[in-house]
Order: sequence, then C-alpha cells, then structure tokens
Amino acid sequence: SNAHVYALQGSKTQGTVQFGVNGDRMLQPGRVDMTAQACGSQAEIDAAVIGNLWKYVPIVFSRKANNTVDAAIARVSVNEVGTATPAGGYGTPSSTIASATLNQTVQKYGRTTGLTTGTVTGVNATVMIRYDKGQTRFVQQVIIQGSGGSFSAGGDSGSLIVTQNGNNPVALLFAGSSSATIGNPINLVLGAFGVTIDDGP
Repeated sequence: SNAHVYALQGSKTQGTVQFGVNGDRMLQPGRVDMTAQACGSQAEIDAAVIGNLWKYVPIVFSRKANNTVDAAIARVSVNEVGTATPAGGYGTPSSTIASATLNQTVQKYGRTTGLTTGTVTGVNATVMIRYDKGQTRFVQQVIIQGSGGSFSAGGDSGSLIVTQNGNNPVALLFAGSSSATIGNPINLVLGAFGVTIDDGP
C-alpha cells in the first residue's frame, strides 16, 4: 500500500500521533468502513487486524524533492488474505511486471471505485502532490486517464495498477483527481522493499 495509508506520511500531527511506527497494526476493513460506531468498536478493530506495518519509505516534503514512491508494506499475520482481487475484480496479478508505456491499457480494483480501466497518458512525469502536511514533488511517475470516467477516487490509494492483457503490474496508485490518476512505477516500489509480486493461490 502507500506510506500515507499505512504510516500516516503526509498527515498533520494529531495529538501524539505524527507518523507510523514499524509494527503498527494493519486493519482490513479500515476504521472508516466500520459500522458499530464512529471509526469502529474495539471488537471490530481487533477482528480486522490482518498484520503489522513492516517498512515504509518516508516522504520528503519539499517542492524540490525527488520522491519516487509513496509506499509501505505490511507483514500479514492471518491466512484469510489471498493474492487475488475480490469478486468483480480482474483476478490475480501476474508475477511478471511491465514498464508503463504511452497508450498502454490498464486496470485496477480499488476500495472506492472497484474495477476501472484506463490508458497511460504520461510516463516519467514530474508532479506536485498535496498532502494534509503540504505539497511535495514526485518524479518518474505514471499518469493514467480513465476510460469514459474517473480511473480512481479518494479511498483507492494503494490499488495495484495492472495491464488489461495479462494482469502485469505496472504501478501503485497513490494520488489523483477527477481527470487523472498518478502511480509509482511498480519496479521502484518493489525495489524499495526487495520483494516481488506473489501470483500464487
């Protein structure tokens, strides 16, 4: 997922909480989607733990920064987490990644907008991204426009963007607007943690 999701990177200080700590509990569903009470009851929270934050890449906040990824990874502690998207998604991503190319057709399955398709309209892009904490610069990014509508919306952060033909991972979704979605090249994300895509059952 993203560092701004798993490790609160880019969030304003709220009391003593400033950023994530390796070992923090990871929840699925997130507290905003829990229903027993605002942000979930203690029982809902305890039942939603699927693992712990293992590592994240700190975001440098500067208009001259050269951030390449907004990424974090958790160590899963339950058996219920599979490698495929939920029903209605594209299925299981391939373990073979693909570089983004102009006019490449891609898809993603996200928490808010589900399965959407789009086209890569920019590669190696430099973009300014606004977080609660302020603006910062990312380089080498992938730009995607949706097919007949938005490719993503708030809450889709952390979605894996894959090719429409072959489900080859291309990028990690981390930002966007109604007109464009921005992803970190997947090779940079995987390289930051020394991991590969698991396409097993």
